[in-house]
Amino acid sequence: MVSRGTTPPGTSDEKQASRWVRQMFSDIAPKYDLLNHLLSFNIDRSWRKALLRRLRDVLAESDARILDLCCGTGDVLVDLQRTAKSRVIGADFCHPMLVTAAKKAKGRGFRAPLIEGDAMELPLADDSLDAISLAFGFRNLVNYSGALTEFRRVLKPGGTLAILEFSHPPGVFMRTAYGVYSGVILPAVGALISGSREAYTYLPQSVSNFPNAEALRKMMASAGFENASFELLTGGIAALHSGLKKLAH
Repeated sequence: MVSRGTTPPGTSDEKQASRWVRQMFSDIAPKYDLLNHLLSFNIDRSWRKALLRRLRDVLAESDARILDLCCGTGDVLVDLQRTAKSRVIGADFCHPMLVTAAKKAKGRGFRAPLIEGDAMELPLADDSLDAISLAFGFRNLVNYSGALTEFRRVLKPGGTLAILEFSHPPGVFMRTAYGVYSGVILPAVGALISGSREAYTYLPQSVSNFPNAEALRKMMASAGFENASFELLTGGIAALHSGLKKLAH
């Protein structure tokens, strides 16, 4: 059975889950960047490059409008702004993350338009975006199918959705090694540095509970995205998904 959406411990409905996730990210925001790069051995940088390559065509369009959703502390947002000839907007529902993203963008010479808003109900007009990028935030949403429907609403016909997310390695060795790492090492190191064992217990569990790459591809297709496909990265630890909003007939 494919999970409807994330269900953090102690939550029983989507509103509770959303509040829990927002508070969790608020708590770990100060140490989030350090832990991301440390715990991924900086492999996350190569994953972000793959995301940018997937969006290369739309980034080259001077009149395009691109949303980096669940932008967190702004790593992908800054990468997109550095590359894009078009307008890039960041959005997240966690205020402390957005504060860090704004400082990061400014420190790198960019002025990032930022929106504080929920991915499940974006404050954007229908058919208003040429592309949405979403890196490692999709699995934390409370309703995956509902989110995909919302993304489709705000994308223009033919617009691109690119989701970079953790996945499930198909190989036995990689799956076993990653299971030990995410179940033992990540919670211990994450708790030590961030001070929140709860957060760094939840985060690997959210990966375990997340649909595999093929299941997410099918969800995207069912939500109205054409050419839905995925590319496994680093032995399947992560996957880059993409699809196009169906053209109006």
